[in-house]
Order: sequence, then C-alpha cells, then structure tokens
Amino acid sequence: MEQRLIHPQGPAFSRIITGAWRWHTVSPDTIDRLIQTSLDEGITTFDHADLYGDHSNEELFGVALKKNPALRDKMQLVTKCGIKFRSAKRPGTWVKHYDTSKEHIIWSVENSLRMLHTDHLDLLLIHRPDPLLDPHEVASAFSQLKAQGKVLHFGVSNFTRPQFYMLQKFVPFPLVTNQIEISLTHVDALFNGDLDLLMEQQASAMAWSPLGGGRLVANEREMFSKASKYNASYSQLALAWLLRHPAPIFPVIGTTKPERITEAAKSIAFTLDRQDWFEMLQWARGFEVP
Repeated sequence: MEQRLIHPQGPAFSRIITGAWRWHTVSPDTIDRLIQTSLDEGITTFDHADLYGDHSNEELFGVALKKNPALRDKMQLVTKCGIKFRSAKRPGTWVKHYDTSKEHIIWSVENSLRMLHTDHLDLLLIHRPDPLLDPHEVASAFSQLKAQGKVLHFGVSNFTRPQFYMLQKFVPFPLVTNQIEISLTHVDALFNGDLDLLMEQQASAMAWSPLGGGRLVANEREMFSKASKYNASYSQLALAWLLRHPAPIFPVIGTTKPERITEAAKSIAFTLDRQDWFEMLQWARGFEVP
C-alpha cells in the first residue's frame, strides 16, 4: 500500500483509509480483526469522530489499543469534533448543534485521547462548518494543542471553499485536508472548485462515502464490462476512479467486514486509462462532457 503525504508538511497517510463509524455494531473480536487486517494490507490510517456510535466508537477502538499498545506506532489516528446532539452520554445537550469554541475543541481532544488510549492525534478535523465559528478561537485552540504535542496536524470536514480559505487565513500553519463527499454517485467536488482549492493550498481531499453508500452507478452492464477489462470488482473500480485524480484523494472506506478491507486495499494496483475514467464520469452524470 502506498503511503503519501497529505500535505508537504505532513502527515503521511495510507492512500486508502479505514473508517470506524460503524464499528459499534460489531464485536470486540471483529474490531481486532478489522484493525489487524487493515495493517496487514498496509492501511495504516484510521478515521474516527467523537460522535460515532453515540460517542462509543473511539472507546471501542481504544480498548483494542490498550490490549496491544504496540499497534499505536504502526498507525495514524484521525478524529473529528464539533457536532453535539442529544445523548445519554451528553446530558447537557438538548438540541443538535455545532460547537467550535476553544473550550470545546480542547475538551473534545482531551476526551478523544482518553478514549483512544493514546497521547496524541495525527490529525484533528472540525467536523462541520459552524455558523458561530470564531476563527480566532479555533486558531488559538489548534495552536495550543499543537504546542502541547497533543495534535500534530489539523484540517476540516465538509467545509465550502470560502469557509476553508477563511479559516486558513487565521490558522498559522496549514490545514492539510478537507474531508468531503466524493464518489461516482457524488461528483460535485470535481466541478465546484473544492478540489481545485485543495490543490492550490497543496492540501489533499479525504473522501467520505467513496463508494456512494454501496449504490455506485446505475449502469450495471457498462460497469460489469469495465470491471472485466481490469479484472477488478465494482468497488475496486470505483476506488481506482478516485485514486486517479491528481488532487490526490484519500478514500475513507467504512466497512465492518475484514474481507472488504482486503478487497479495497487491492484497488491501489489499478490505474485507469484516461478514456475509461471519462467514460465512468459520463455514466455517473448521465451525459458526456461538453
């Protein structure tokens, strides 16, 4: 598995990233297998968020790390913060909202470190744009966490181009990524400037739902023909389509099946021909480029 810098100043991530957002639905033994299978396949980067699994997934992952602390040196941990919702684990919250205050960002990181049984995060993301986001507070929180060595790199998730650019103006070091939805079923980022801005900033995209929630494209016959040409599965073909982009794009796969991780890891071996890439884009959009 290729390791690649997500930004010239780091970090280096595996080109495929394992997402843990559904891991609360499986047993601890399965979580151990998902982690080990990822590492065996060269997928060393794991994506979390404080809210996944009703605030339980980081803790479940941390149990695995506590049992085998040596695993931490073999991986990179990403998590996200900023979304609050009603939960028995958060009794003070009565309405879903965003909180990007300095106080909450620092509290959330401290909590994630405890849950994950680690002393640092490789990357922290603001999970959603917050209408009440104060860039001075975010920059202050980021700077404090970086100086303390608790977070090595920072980025955002689901930010628009102006929102990304605005926050970067206040943060004194690079925002290294924007985690956004990109797939054959959601191609907006190819045309709305999201990827162009990231390339301008020398940052990379992390793609959530890179398989379109399993929907892929409606053109079953054409997809079968293309998969046969490359001797690839539909999922591998869809991931290879994202990996072909020069941004680059780091797909975050969300599976609870170890065999799907093995399948996804092999997508790195396929390099799509330019015309095949555009033909797949044409299937996705329903019309050819102008």
